[in-house]
Amino acid sequence: MEYIKSAVLGVVEGITEWLPISSTGHMILVDEFFTLKTQNGANFTNFFLVAIQLGAILAVIMLYFKKIWPLHLKSTAVAPFYKGENIGGFKNFCNNYVYMDKIILWLKILVASIPAAILGILFDEKIDSMLTGNSRVYIVASTLILYGILFIVVESMKKKESILNTDDITFKLAFIIGLIQCLALIPGTSRSGTTILGATLLGLGRTAAAEFSFFLSIPAMAGGSGIKLIDYLSAGNSFTNEELMVLFVGMAVAFIVSVLAIKFLISYIKRHDFKAFGYYRIVLGIVLLAYFLLR
Repeated sequence: MEYIKSAVLGVVEGITEWLPISSTGHMILVDEFFTLKTQNGANFTNFFLVAIQLGAILAVIMLYFKKIWPLHLKSTAVAPFYKGENIGGFKNFCNNYVYMDKIILWLKILVASIPAAILGILFDEKIDSMLTGNSRVYIVASTLILYGILFIVVESMKKKESILNTDDITFKLAFIIGLIQCLALIPGTSRSGTTILGATLLGLGRTAAAEFSFFLSIPAMAGGSGIKLIDYLSAGNSFTNEELMVLFVGMAVAFIVSVLAIKFLISYIKRHDFKAFGYYRIVLGIVLLAYFLLR
């Protein structure tokens, strides 16, 4: 039964992590009906809900591997490299071993990741406290509704799409998008939602905004999972064989579903705007409030 619950949570993670509809809001509802029951109880569940994001990250890496992988090796560079000969300095090294445009892209991703990384480390415990108790429902529901309205308003504005490719994003623009991403530290906001919304306001086309949001997820989610793992182990917890299998199932399902969700989103936004996601967020926020108020 725990494997089935893990698979369901993996499906929810894979869909909601990439669509701008808040994975946290959905996880709160799903957790009401599919609470994991393992040896380490709530401690493992809290770690699991973050760690399965690694499966989602692998989906981004696989789908955009050619666009983000910075290393290569030309056959002409192999012989002198292994013979210990001079390969012609830094410029020749770059030509033979790395794609400079991808290195620059990763530097922009790093610059954009710094603000959220700093705030995430400083306020990690405060953010966790917002996800406990009854207050989490009101916080998540409020942000779902608020950002749903913002999506509709922003999409109703006439915006000039001056940047249609992620390579054209400047370092300054990347940093501003990174500052906007900090809003996603508030539960229920949606990391992809805030970055896509902010990027489109700054002149990015929908596809470029979505792709840059995907790239930003790699360090953000990997770092978050790493911090949770350290906290989990430093608190004296360990993993049973069952918990490791539950985690593997969740990550594997999240990976498969993420691939499908990312492909769907990119295909969808080429023909439609984000208003539908805005309406969905508003409805979900109302449902979340009604469910917990009336139960």
